[in-house]
Amino acid sequence: MRRTGLVAASVTGAVSLALSPAGSAMAAEGTLTVGLATHINPSGCYTTNVWPMFVANNTNQVATVFDLPNCQGHAISQVRPSESNVFQFGTSASIS
Repeated sequence: MRRTGLVAASVTGAVSLALSPAGSAMAAEGTLTVGLATHINPSGCYTTNVWPMFVANNTNQVATVFDLPNCQGHAISQVRPSESNVFQFGTSASIS
C-alpha cells in the first residue's frame, strides 16, 4: 500500500510540472519597427540591412541595439518603450 501512494504522488507531481506554464519568456506587447519592418508583439532578435538603422519601440519592453547581425557583437544602445532612435552603427535589435 505504501508503494502505491508513492507512485501516485510521483505521477501527480510529474503531471503538474508538465502542465505548468513555461516561465516568463513572453513576447513584448505592441510593435517594434527595425529598419523598414514592423513586428507585432515581438520577441527575439531582428536584423536589418537599412542604414542608418531606425528603431521605433512601441512595446512595453526595452529594446537593445547591437552592432552586428543576429544580436551579436556589442550592445551599443537601448530604446525604451514609446521611444525611437536612429543608429549609424546599429545592425540588429533584440526584445524579450
